[in-house]
Amino acid sequence: MTTVVFDLDGTLADTSGDLIAAANACFRQMGVGDMLNPQNDAATALRGGRAMLKLGLSRLNRAEDEAEIDRYYPVLLEAYGQAIDHHTVFYPRAMETVETLKQSGYKVAICTNKPEGLARQLMTSLGVLEDFGALVGADTLPVRKPDAEPLRHAVRQAGGDPARCLLVGDTVTDRETSRAAGVPSVLVTFGPGEDDVRALEPEATIDRFEDLPGVVARLLG
Repeated sequence: MTTVVFDLDGTLADTSGDLIAAANACFRQMGVGDMLNPQNDAATALRGGRAMLKLGLSRLNRAEDEAEIDRYYPVLLEAYGQAIDHHTVFYPRAMETVETLKQSGYKVAICTNKPEGLARQLMTSLGVLEDFGALVGADTLPVRKPDAEPLRHAVRQAGGDPARCLLVGDTVTDRETSRAAGVPSVLVTFGPGEDDVRALEPEATIDRFEDLPGVVARLLG
């Protein structure tokens, strides 16, 4: 079976608002107030909790304070888990496209560098966890993207063949993951990430989800 695997943050959904809110909760606990802006810092949010803490601390001239990052990272995860879906939205036609791919005979799965428990919590809260054949997170295996094994594991869990898949993502991490696995990558141009996805030379890019089924058919047959 042929499988289409999706990254989550910045690909299927814009999760940056809830991530930034969780980081700002940490900064308020530090006594310094909100240090991140939902509009300007969305790209950093999608690089993860530690990146957000580092950015906020850099604005306090404390970017190298790794002990503070280590201290507040669990606090951030707890805050995020308590308000995981207040601002998160799927990109237009994302889930409709997932359904179209399934109706066309493709397996679908998620491979994310978000902790698996939080990813499952978010997908359950949004009512779509059961729409995917598998979900692999950052801590599902001993390795995470850009290692190829999480991608392959997601495909196997969904009932597919790791040699017959592609990865839909939005960053250099997704591009490197697909390259390591020896399979195509499709990068979205609409996420808030900082990477110039076309410069990463993926097998394809898409400007909207409606174009994905045709791209998948071309790349995977």
